[in-house]
Amino acid sequence: MPPVILITRPEPYGAEFAATLRTLPGGDLPTILSPALQIGALGTVPDLGAYRWLIFTSRNGVRYFAGASARRDIPVYAVGDATADEARRAGMEAISCGGDARDLVARIIADGARGPMLHLRGAHTAADIAGVLTAAGIKTDEAILYSQRSAPLTDAARACLMGDAPVIAPVFSPRSAAALFNDVPTTAPVVVLAISDAAATCIPEGAAREVIIADHPDMAAMLRAWPQALSAAYRLEGTIRAE
Repeated sequence: MPPVILITRPEPYGAEFAATLRTLPGGDLPTILSPALQIGALGTVPDLGAYRWLIFTSRNGVRYFAGASARRDIPVYAVGDATADEARRAGMEAISCGGDARDLVARIIADGARGPMLHLRGAHTAADIAGVLTAAGIKTDEAILYSQRSAPLTDAARACLMGDAPVIAPVFSPRSAAALFNDVPTTAPVVVLAISDAAATCIPEGAAREVIIADHPDMAAMLRAWPQALSAAYRLEGTIRAE
């Protein structure tokens, strides 16, 4: 049986990633969308009068800010290119820090940027950006704009994980990586394509036949690693993919 692609990225970004994969060789395999997280509005935008900079570490942060505030005059530090592009589309001036939270903090400090800053984020975060920056002498506050609630895998997702066909599972965060194998007696040979080391470490030991880690924590690197994941899946199936 040919491999199946299982995408657990929250919407609308899961469907967006699936559509991008379909433009690549091998990306037209059967695909199942089963968001591991449900994203929803939470909290409000505080008074922005004191802030020199806004910080975004996700496209969702930009999306919920843009829907709640008309302010577009405060410049933005964005964790990566996709988040920066989202901010620009919303009408904001954005600097991409080109990586993860460590890259963002390092860029802000290297730039000698002055606070106060405001980190607009989800309820769950992998790094205390406000705390690190404040400790470095750049006063930074934070505001929670959205929630990230766990969602059970769909019946179709569970069935493919309990089947025989190889499964290619791109994971974009530690939480979605952990949710992939939650309460599912997996029998399928799974190839995980992880966006970062942090996401890869959340895969239970022995749950995946192979874990491939993107060379940079962003969408472009995930797409660069796609051929490697695809080849691994066909190797597990025991066939050679036709070119």
